[in-house]
Amino acid sequence: MTTGTPRRVVVTDANILINFLSMSRLDLLGKLPGYEFVVPEHVDAEILRKGQRLALDKAFRDGTLRREVITDLAAIGMFADLSQMMGQGEASCIALAGQMGWLVACDEKGVVRRKIDEVLGSGRLVTTPGIMVLAIRAGLLDVEEADRLKGILAKHRFRMKFASFREVAERTDRRSPEPEQGGDSHG
Repeated sequence: MTTGTPRRVVVTDANILINFLSMSRLDLLGKLPGYEFVVPEHVDAEILRKGQRLALDKAFRDGTLRREVITDLAAIGMFADLSQMMGQGEASCIALAGQMGWLVACDEKGVVRRKIDEVLGSGRLVTTPGIMVLAIRAGLLDVEEADRLKGILAKHRFRMKFASFREVAERTDRRSPEPEQGGDSHG
C-alpha cells in the first residue's frame, strides 16, 4: 500500500469469504485497488472447513486480509445488542464498521441488511456481485471469467438474479460498488 493512497476499509462477513473461497479467488479482495478487507474475530471463527480455513489463514499471513478485534466499549455494546437479533459474525461486522466508519461486505438480507442501513446509513454495503463488478472495472476479471465464477457460486447455492455480469457492469453507476440486483444467500 502506498502512503497517502486513500483506501476504503471493508469489514467482511463469512458469506463473502465463503463465496470467494468457493471460487478460489480470495486473492481478489487483496488486489482490489482502493479497498482493504478486514475480518472481525467473530467472522474468522466461523470458517471451519479445513481447506477454507487453510486458505483464509494464508490470506491473513500474506496480507490479503487483516483480522480485527472490537475493543471500543460502545462498539462492544452495539455488538451485544445486535447479537440478540442476528449472528455474531454479522453483528461484529456492523459494530466494527459503525465504530470505524467503514463499509460492510455481506450478502445477507432481511434484518441484517436493514440494520446495516439503519446503523451505518445507505451506500455502506458491498455484496459478492458488487465486489465482482469492482474487480471487472479494475481489470482484475473480465466478464467471461466473472460469469464462469458466477456459475461456480450457483453450484454452491449462491444464485445471482441476472444472466451475465455484462448487463450488470453496463447498467451499474461507476461510482457505486453495488449492482442493482444482488445474489440470493446460500440457503
